[in-house]
Amino acid sequence: MFSPGSIDLTGKVCLVTGAAGGIGQSTIEHFKELGAIVYTTDKDIKLPGANNYKKFDLLIEKELLSCLEWISEIRPDVLFNNAAIFDMGSILDANLQSFDKLFGLNVRALYAIMQACAKSMIAEEKSGSIINVASQAGHRGEALVAHYCATKAAVISYTQSAALALASNKIRVNAISPGVIDTPMWDHVDKLFAKFEKKEIGQKKREVGKAVPLGFMGRPKDVARAAVFLASDQSEYITAQTICVDGGNVLR
Repeated sequence: MFSPGSIDLTGKVCLVTGAAGGIGQSTIEHFKELGAIVYTTDKDIKLPGANNYKKFDLLIEKELLSCLEWISEIRPDVLFNNAAIFDMGSILDANLQSFDKLFGLNVRALYAIMQACAKSMIAEEKSGSIINVASQAGHRGEALVAHYCATKAAVISYTQSAALALASNKIRVNAISPGVIDTPMWDHVDKLFAKFEKKEIGQKKREVGKAVPLGFMGRPKDVARAAVFLASDQSEYITAQTICVDGGNVLR
């Protein structure tokens, strides 16, 4: 029988990448509140209040390989694959250096970490859950965000392929596509839009919040709640899906 309070992650080993950001921090808090053993990683040297934290710059090959080795040691039940970066540029001015950087982290590192976790889950005979963080940008092109949109579309595609490949191992693979979420990353995005669209700082952020069908920007906890659901047994029959946490914005 379903019980609203029945989500329990006690004893589950959960790995959160991109742990220093707003979405990462909120997801860590939610996982811990439900009893999970949480391991975290980011490129920052120090992460406030972090236990079981490792620093890796996933764009550096040696550090990425060290991260993959670490994954084999911690043997996660759940992966929240969240590390990503953002940059702007149209198809006319987005350069190859930006392409390499965005695809290097948002796709290549995400894929390598997903693969390492899947191999660990299979070796341990765990029925795990892999949650990749995509974006509303992965569902549509945007004139000034060519590379970023392409990376997040790739995340959605890899999620579907991985889900089909791993279903027989009882490993579920899903994605979450956040819309405009009020985080420090969006403050960075706002500044870039101010530069490219000649707006005042804060103007773009106000505009996108008002344009969301529900009328406001999302909060990190909105994404974290979706992650909790996908990490738990409540979603045991859900795989190969992308959940849009965007207030309806992807249809705007």
